[in-house]
Amino acid sequence: MGSFSREHLTLEVIKLNLKIIKLRALGVTAGGFFLALGGTINPMDVALALIAGIFIGAVLGFIGAGGAMLTVPILIYLFNFTPVHATTAALLVVFLAAAFGLVPKIKAGDVQIKIALSIWSLGLITNLGGAIVARHLSDAFIITGFAVILILAGLSMLRAPITERTEKKIPIIALVPLSLVIGSMTGIFGIGGGFLAIPILVIFFHTPQIKAAGTSLFIIAINCLTALIGRQNLWQEIDWKIPVLISISAIIISIFGSHHSSKVPTAILRKSFAYLLFAIAAFSILETWVIS
Repeated sequence: MGSFSREHLTLEVIKLNLKIIKLRALGVTAGGFFLALGGTINPMDVALALIAGIFIGAVLGFIGAGGAMLTVPILIYLFNFTPVHATTAALLVVFLAAAFGLVPKIKAGDVQIKIALSIWSLGLITNLGGAIVARHLSDAFIITGFAVILILAGLSMLRAPITERTEKKIPIIALVPLSLVIGSMTGIFGIGGGFLAIPILVIFFHTPQIKAAGTSLFIIAINCLTALIGRQNLWQEIDWKIPVLISISAIIISIFGSHHSSKVPTAILRKSFAYLLFAIAAFSILETWVIS
């Protein structure tokens, strides 16, 4: 028993050291990238960006959706990004956080890769088309449309939990409307569409919640990467230091959240997040149409 305990302890220590090495490597890589961007940054902005990343990573890791819904307003109202620049920078932040948070989900077998790739490929037209159109839309249109999506997302978060049922086979044709809508939301507003994918997979196709969240992360990651590439003509206009800092803490927390999401009462998190989305939507509309 003692030998087993020592071996078990040694194994845990090795795992911990590997995690530390990974985090250090991530920090060194991010630091090098940050220095390559050049320039300096206010220490207060650094602190705000890292704290923002914690919230964004937690939402993606524990809920499996909603990262861009925090990232975009944070970039607009805390760091004075224009709406089109905020929705573009959010694509990088959410892609990185979702991609890293996806790894433990794939290892656990909680990702329906074929379904995620189908939704992504079917929505390519609206995703890339939206990315091209976004540059020509007014700030008021982007913010108002974004606020409407926040309200819809909040309502979807408040839905009653559904008991697990036997999974249904998902016909590809049934995914076309969902794919086109998610693609357009990502392309225009920088939103990965997880809030829409999760309830549809759960309600209509009886996908277990944990698999729906994992599949959602995959959809978010590849959709955001696609839209980011589609907006490459905007890259040089954006100061990437803040988004990179947000990404660093978002990645770390999303990995942690993905590992421990099954142990957390997600119903409470979803309800709290829903009311936060309502508050952000109300403020965005007031700031755009009343205060300004």
